[in-house]
Amino acid sequence: MTNIPPPAEELRLLDAELRQLDARRAVLLRRREWLVHVLRTASAQRSVPGAGQMPPVWPVAPGAAAPRTEATAPGVQNVLLLLGGILLTVAAIAFTLVGWGHLGITGRALVLAAVTLAALSAPVWLLRRGLGSTAEAVAALGMALTVLDAYALHEVAFDGSGGLGYAAAASAVLSAAWAAYGAAAGLLVPRSDAGSPARPDRARAGAGTAARPALRLPLPCAVVTAQVPLLLWALAVDAGPHTLTAVLLVTAAADTVVALRPAHAPVRIVGLVGACVAGALGVLSAGWLCWSAAAPVAAARGAALLLLAAAIALAAARYAPKPEVALCASLAAGLCLVAGVGGVLRAWLPAEWTVPGCLALGIALLTAVRTPLPRPMRQGVVGASLVVQGLAVLWTLPLVAGTLLGPVALIERPWSGTPLDIRDAVFQDAAWASYATAAPLVLAAVAGVLALAERRAVRRPASGVGALVLAWAAVVVTPVVLELPYGTGLVADGAVVVVALGVAERARRGTGGPSAPALTALVLALVTSVTLALVSLATEAGTIAVLLALAALFGVASTRAGLVAFTAPAALAHATALACAAGASAGLRPEHTALLVLVVPAVAALVAARAARAGRSAATVTVEAAGAAAALLALTLAVTDLPVLASVLALCGVVTAGTALRPERRRAGHAAAALFLLAAWVRLAAWEVTTPEAYTLPVSVAALAVGYLRRRRDPSVSSWAAHGAGLSVTLVPSLLAMWGDPHWLRPLLLGTAALAVTLVGARSRLQAPLVLGGGTLALVALHELAPYIAQVVGVLPRWAPPALAGLVLLALGATYEQRLRDARRLREALGRLH
Repeated sequence: MTNIPPPAEELRLLDAELRQLDARRAVLLRRREWLVHVLRTASAQRSVPGAGQMPPVWPVAPGAAAPRTEATAPGVQNVLLLLGGILLTVAAIAFTLVGWGHLGITGRALVLAAVTLAALSAPVWLLRRGLGSTAEAVAALGMALTVLDAYALHEVAFDGSGGLGYAAAASAVLSAAWAAYGAAAGLLVPRSDAGSPARPDRARAGAGTAARPALRLPLPCAVVTAQVPLLLWALAVDAGPHTLTAVLLVTAAADTVVALRPAHAPVRIVGLVGACVAGALGVLSAGWLCWSAAAPVAAARGAALLLLAAAIALAAARYAPKPEVALCASLAAGLCLVAGVGGVLRAWLPAEWTVPGCLALGIALLTAVRTPLPRPMRQGVVGASLVVQGLAVLWTLPLVAGTLLGPVALIERPWSGTPLDIRDAVFQDAAWASYATAAPLVLAAVAGVLALAERRAVRRPASGVGALVLAWAAVVVTPVVLELPYGTGLVADGAVVVVALGVAERARRGTGGPSAPALTALVLALVTSVTLALVSLATEAGTIAVLLALAALFGVASTRAGLVAFTAPAALAHATALACAAGASAGLRPEHTALLVLVVPAVAALVAARAARAGRSAATVTVEAAGAAAALLALTLAVTDLPVLASVLALCGVVTAGTALRPERRRAGHAAAALFLLAAWVRLAAWEVTTPEAYTLPVSVAALAVGYLRRRRDPSVSSWAAHGAGLSVTLVPSLLAMWGDPHWLRPLLLGTAALAVTLVGARSRLQAPLVLGGGTLALVALHELAPYIAQVVGVLPRWAPPALAGLVLLALGATYEQRLRDARRLREALGRLH
């Protein structure tokens, strides 16, 4: 028989086995982590040149976790090499600055020569053994030592020479020496020994791609050092600003040559950055010299520098390997060319003709599209032309904005008198800019260019819209620039409105519907009409004549189906302004002028109805919005006179009620009812009526009538929805007024009315009249009994009210269940009512 241990012993054995399994599992997991670490380390070392052996396998003690690597072997190597190079450089600097004087001239030369030659020759030996990173670090140390050699040479042999001149010569020599050193290292070290094995795929690279040099630092450092020799030389000889600018441009040209050569990528990047920085500084300096020159000769010298920059940019664009670079370079060349010629024109011509001259040259750049230049270069030159044209248009914006917004000041002083001319009316509160004489010519020229582009289908919609806007701006500012007489200027603006409307109609017919040119022309016509109306405020006769003409013009334009949505509201707006002007001319007070303004909403309602019958819903909405705005203006004018305000509200209610007769505007009936109610209330307020029932009873009667008709059409409607609001409008304010009324008539009438409402609710079995009438009747009765209750309470002793309350509570407690049944029956009875 099997010997089964007792439960306690068996539990102990199971726990021991589980602990052994957990320990074994932990050992296996640690072993797995160590193996993963070994594989990752081997993979990292295979990527390092010269590392071909696996690291020794170190056993992992049981219970210890496998070590985690926080840095790769190449990273550690680079950090160590960088720190070593920095320390050696610091030591060399300290030796040169501090310990230099303790050696004789021979010792100094021998030490410098030995250390420098050793540092510069060691990389070749290191590269042949595949130690590329170490070779780079030692080469950097060697180049740093050459800088120290140059400094030491200056201190020993050239102490009396100028610092800037010696620095220029030393930097030039160092740049050439470093470039030669980098090239020589590539010749002395075979490509397969330069730190990594040769790769056939790189050997098969296409023509024009240079192989990576054996040492990567010398050539980029040589290019960086080559940026300063010419500049230091110019500073050493106290060169003028023109010479310094030329030096910057020559340096940029040299950098451009380096950037365009098929050299190693870091060399090209350094050359490109140097070309951009030096070129930008040179162009800015040349531009400042050209545009700040007072004499034509000085301006021509600055322009020559800008032309040099343009030539460099064109050469870079011609030989650029990428289309994007060619486009940007040719764009810069075009801008430099225009800036140079413009600076000369500024010195030769009056100030107002500088921008037109630059614009003419910018437009001339467009001829590049007919040249055999590569496509990116043509695009860049055309882009430069567009930039010049855009800047020229921006130059005219202050004049255009002043022409459009200047007449706003006439609102504060209407009918102040006939101005001397149209410019005096527009720029009465603003200074006139002398340069604005050529603004119309600039706008017309750019508009012509865009129109030509539109005819040749170059971005046709945008070009057409731009040409239209610029041509309009040129025509609008021309009367102001020419100082035409005031009346002639008004006629010219009116003609612009007529022509804009004609262009809109023609564009609409050409496309068979609304298009961008048509909408643009409409907007321009509206803007011009507003400006014309503001300018006409200078004289009374001019205001009325202009507003009448504009209202008639837009009214006639509203007969066109495609324009009515814009022109009809404009006609109504001008008609509203005409009504106000006519009232002021007739000497009417503002509240009486409001009655004239009400003609506009009436006409708008008729026009909207006609548009609705024609199926033009967009025109219907805009016309009704214009009519509503005119009605709101009439209400604002009449707000100071309550009787007139009541009449205006009533007339607005009539117009709204007429609108509600249309099937799609039935909801306007609510607004009409509200307007009639407000008119009645304002009339009562004008009569100084303070009785609340005078204000509430008409509302209640109308609401109850509507509720009655609604329940006749739909018997399922609740009595609260049909009659609740109508009854509450009168009963609640009357209850509130009753508590502060010492007389007996109001409680009597209110109680009688509440009793009648209660009886009607009981007879018709309607919940709302029964509850509201019964509640009101109970509150009226309480109000009438309140004095007697107060008198009785004052006569009773102080213990009587508590005793009475106790008796009531006892009675209620004794009949609690009966009261609940009664309340339930009352609720069910009310629930059965409608």
